[in-house]
Amino acid sequence: MAKYEGGCLCGAVRYRADAAPINERVCHCRLCQKAIGAAFNARVLFRIDDVTIEGPLATVNSSPDLKRGYCPHCGTTMFSRRDAAGIIGITSGSLDDPSFFKPQMHIFTASKQAWVQLDDGLPQYEGAPPPA
Repeated sequence: MAKYEGGCLCGAVRYRADAAPINERVCHCRLCQKAIGAAFNARVLFRIDDVTIEGPLATVNSSPDLKRGYCPHCGTTMFSRRDAAGIIGITSGSLDDPSFFKPQMHIFTASKQAWVQLDDGLPQYEGAPPPA
């Protein structure tokens, strides 16, 4: 099983997950675009209890049930978390070894940027993916 480790740009915040991820996906929703500052958010989804985070952390609610975590020193966004669902999505760009990221689907493609071409053969969902 792959060990997922990473952290922020300045190194003040570190995280680790030794469990297998629930899934790995690319989100094209506008909230992720704004929060990440990019065309999409490529993330690895885990159960919250499977991820350990150390260091100073700041959070912001980007919607009523979604909290985003970032480093208060350098601003790196490292996760999005839904406490009610017990899940946390780690941003692939914050992984020490981003080659561990193996996307399985694209979600919220209805709001993807027009210049993004999705020709990787992965399933695409205009909104949320179907329940697992």
